[in-house]
Amino acid sequence: MSKDYIGYQALTDAALRGVVREALRRIEKQGLIASHHFYLTFKTHFPGVEIPDFLREQYPEEMTIILQHQFWGLKVSEDGFEVTLTFKKLPATLAIPFAALTAFMDPGVQFGLQFKDIPGAQNAAPQPAAKAPEKPAEKPAPAAPDATDATKAGEKPAPQPGEVVSLDAFRKK
Repeated sequence: MSKDYIGYQALTDAALRGVVREALRRIEKQGLIASHHFYLTFKTHFPGVEIPDFLREQYPEEMTIILQHQFWGLKVSEDGFEVTLTFKKLPATLAIPFAALTAFMDPGVQFGLQFKDIPGAQNAAPQPAAKAPEKPAEKPAPAAPDATDATKAGEKPAPQPGEVVSLDAFRKK
């Protein structure tokens, strides 16, 4: 196989992160409509991620937040987003770069994306060599056991076939 000098994986990854950016921009302006709600999984030690220390301790590698009923102050920029959620009955503002995302799901319409690590991408914490789960819905990490509707603990959508878009299935081996 020839070396990819164009970097198609990085281009595809950037385009898919753009889908998440645009979806968040739409709810920033008009709020969530109908059954839409988002599960966003991200690396907690990725450069630029700003979360309270107790969350970083509870979720040392990855964390999933849910934007559904109770979230405030959503601000979307070109490189990331900021949102306020309630954890342990206290409001906390999280700042998450899009590059830190590992998965995005909208279970209300059975849509999901899973992001691959790009070789050479900066990461503050070393990543294990184990393969990431195929479907992020199988292992969402709720934000806190007593969090509000935005981050209810223990509630997982049932995995649905075709929920995660993976371009690996279409690549020639």
